[in-house]
Amino acid sequence: MNLEKLFEMQKSLDAHIEKKHGLEKEDLFEKKLLALLVELGELANETRCFKFWSLKPSSSREIILEEYVDGVHFILSLGIEMKFDKMEFLVPNEVQGNSVTAQFLAVYQTANEFARTRNLEQFAKLLTDYLGLAARLNFTTKEIEEAYFRKNEVNYERQKKGY
Repeated sequence: MNLEKLFEMQKSLDAHIEKKHGLEKEDLFEKKLLALLVELGELANETRCFKFWSLKPSSSREIILEEYVDGVHFILSLGIEMKFDKMEFLVPNEVQGNSVTAQFLAVYQTANEFARTRNLEQFAKLLTDYLGLAARLNFTTKEIEEAYFRKNEVNYERQKKGY
C-alpha cells in the first residue's frame, strides 16, 4: 500500500477543510479520534459481525469497503495531527487468528491506548491493527487504495456543497 501517497492526499484534504472552517490553529486530535471510533462502530454495524441475535446478512461488500475507508481517512488524519505522516510502516502480510469481532475489539483497544500515549509506537499499532481488520474482511490493499481515492473525491465534493 502506498501510504505516502495516501498521507499526502489526506494532508491536502485536511488542510482544505481546516482552512475552510477556520481550524488551522485548532488541536483536533480528540475530535478526529472520536470520529474514528464512530466510523469504526458504523463499519462494525455494516458487517453485523457481532449481531449474534440476528439473521439479517451483512451489507454489501462495497458498502463495507466504503465504511472501512472512512476509518482510513481518520487514522491518516490522526497521524498527520501528530506529525507521524513521514514514517515508514509495515503492512501486515498475514493476520493472526482473530475473528472479525476480536479484530474490531483490538482496534478499539489500540485506538484508546493511542489516545492515552499519543506516541508513534501506538499509532503504528493502530494502523497495523486496522489493516489487519481489512485482511479479516478480505480487502486487498489495491481495493483499499482505489476506494480511498474515490472517497477522497467525494469528500472534496461534499466540502464544495457545504456538507
